[in-house]
Amino acid sequence: MRISLCLVLTLSSFAPAAMLAKDVDQRLDSAAEVLTDMMHASDKGIPQDLINKSTCMAIIPGMKKGAFIVGAKYGKGFVVCRRTSGTGWTAPAAIRVEGGSVGFQIGGSEQDVILLVMNKDGMSKLLKDQFTLGGEATVAGGPVGRDAQAQTDAMMHAEMLSYSRSRGVFAGISLDGATMRQDNDANEVMYSRKITNKEILEGQPHAPVASAKLEAELNRTSMHKSH
Repeated sequence: MRISLCLVLTLSSFAPAAMLAKDVDQRLDSAAEVLTDMMHASDKGIPQDLINKSTCMAIIPGMKKGAFIVGAKYGKGFVVCRRTSGTGWTAPAAIRVEGGSVGFQIGGSEQDVILLVMNKDGMSKLLKDQFTLGGEATVAGGPVGRDAQAQTDAMMHAEMLSYSRSRGVFAGISLDGATMRQDNDANEVMYSRKITNKEILEGQPHAPVASAKLEAELNRTSMHKSH
């Protein structure tokens, strides 16, 4: 009986880990799909020149937004930065976005969210355990279109530009007040050890096999040029 109990406890401990690993793998694939769609949105997508100028990129597929008097938003995704060598992107670091706002709104939606980090100050925030969007880091809803000529002064000086995609349409989005934090559990699943976002984004860990699709799409973004 003691052996049977130990076996049950061992198997039960594997189940949540296996489910988390599957969830992380699916989320990596979803992030790659969001990026693919972004690159194929032509003149209705995120401006290529802003992508070229960005130092880091956060992709949060299927971020949930719900509201009934008190609004809330939460999602999980990944952030990558350009390597200091200037060639390619770092391995993905897992993130969580959580936040809320008070307002008389009823309804709910699920959107893909992309953040372009435009300078080193913005990147430095990503290296923290957590920070507040719109508070510690300036965030503006990004312009859409073939180029970024329509952007305002606020967008020019924002550390991050935020976008949402709903039903295939990209648009700027407000994430003020939301908290971005590293997802330690997802990172441990991807790299088979405890590792921080700072270690991932500043170091040279091998990207997990499950991120191959995302890595390939990121490399394609580097090959695109503004027109």
